[in-house]
Amino acid sequence: MGSKRVFIKIVLKIFKIVLQLINVVTIAGLLAIHFIIKERTYWSSLFFYAIPLPVIIFIVLSLSVVLTKKWRRYNLIIASVLMLLWLGRSFKIHFPDKIDKNAIEVVFWNASHDNDFQTVNLENEHIPDVMVLVESEKNNINRLKIKYPNYYFYKSQREIFIFSKKLLIIESENISKKGTSVINFKTWGVNFYAIDVQGSIDISREPELIFVSKNIIKKTNTIVLGDFNTPYESVYLKQIKKDFNQAFNKKGNGFRETWFNNLPVLSLDHIWVSKDLKVLKTEKFYSLKSDHSMLKTVVRK
Repeated sequence: MGSKRVFIKIVLKIFKIVLQLINVVTIAGLLAIHFIIKERTYWSSLFFYAIPLPVIIFIVLSLSVVLTKKWRRYNLIIASVLMLLWLGRSFKIHFPDKIDKNAIEVVFWNASHDNDFQTVNLENEHIPDVMVLVESEKNNINRLKIKYPNYYFYKSQREIFIFSKKLLIIESENISKKGTSVINFKTWGVNFYAIDVQGSIDISREPELIFVSKNIIKKTNTIVLGDFNTPYESVYLKQIKKDFNQAFNKKGNGFRETWFNNLPVLSLDHIWVSKDLKVLKTEKFYSLKSDHSMLKTVVRK
């Protein structure tokens, strides 16, 4: 009977050691991918996108449940540090500037196939000055032109829908071999680039984001907006960050992340504003009608 107890104690001790090793290796691996390896290879980029900091925090806390009191304390410390880092990165607090008659209200939304122009008006509570929707299949341009004869509409080859209350001039529409779209248009005296980056997991983001950067030629009096299908932390957004201000970082409130299903997991959708334009206010709208949040910013020359 005594030998059986000794055997059970040894097994339990080995089991605890194995759990501790799994815990250490898992956390070290996750932190290495997020902070060091990042997007150096195609495979590491998949992990980098799929396991952002909020998910890492959740994993660290979940692992602590099966650990001893001593090791649980270490996990809680690590999770606390990561939580502070995440909040410092993503949670914004700003006071909006005064909005005058010269301001332009711009809205972007990944409509998730099932939403259209009318849905945006209901979610936003009124019609914005400029609006870009991606993955918006339901818009009937002819019906909208009849219903709103004084407004301007455009639908691209790849489910990008553009609306403006003033004359809308399409300068160019470029599509990469993998399906990333960049539409350059002009309205309200401002240059715009509507972006929809291919989101398939079997396609590397690097060439697609290089394609986007090469097609953003104008860097002043310009607004770039779209679904980049790439988190804000990506090294492939380095050039855009250098040339433009991220509207939510500049004047948003709350968590910057726009995906997934109202949970602040990844910042995939962005409105970028050239540094000569002033961002007065930026809002994010949660909605059950899409897995992406809607973004609205108000700018002035």
